[in-house]
Amino acid sequence: MKLYFAPDTRAVRIAWLLEELGLDYDLERFTLGDPAMRGPEYRRIHPLGRVPVLADGDVTIHESGAIVEYVLARHGQGRLRPETGSAEFPNYLQWLHFCEGMLMPPINTIVVETVLLPPDRRNEVNVKRAVKLLNQMLAAVDRHMEGREYLAGAFSGADIMTGHAVITSARLGGDFTDKPNLQPYAGRLLARPALQKANAL
Repeated sequence: MKLYFAPDTRAVRIAWLLEELGLDYDLERFTLGDPAMRGPEYRRIHPLGRVPVLADGDVTIHESGAIVEYVLARHGQGRLRPETGSAEFPNYLQWLHFCEGMLMPPINTIVVETVLLPPDRRNEVNVKRAVKLLNQMLAAVDRHMEGREYLAGAFSGADIMTGHAVITSARLGGDFTDKPNLQPYAGRLLARPALQKANAL
């Protein structure tokens, strides 16, 4: 397998997953904004010039949630996801997809408005609205985490997706002060050796 990767992006999720599973992979490392990602050669791999992309034999797949589902189905051997008949399986699906459906849209807005746009084009109203929405989404995660260590029973792909977004949100205006379950949850995830390896790539 080959992972097309840049630090501080959704590609960290996939490196984390591969490390958790102990799978061998080659890394094609970019930095965010690397002109090579916009060139025709890379756009044949990802039409938008983004990461992550996973190449696995004849399969090339992008979108981090799709990659997580693909890797677990093809290479997970039952690990990191509940059995489909278990009571936790619906939770697993919900929180696997909550990440991109609910947490990442305001995170994306915050990143664009505070990092990617030049100062003269930034809109503080958009940032405030996005931070408010992000904190509403985080409150839902916090309520679910009451009395839990992970989102769907044991540690799973849902934690790699939504847990990574929770960690990212802490750097971007997410307020954990009134969400007592989030800081311990993020701490448990950050203590995992596989995530530490992925963050160091």
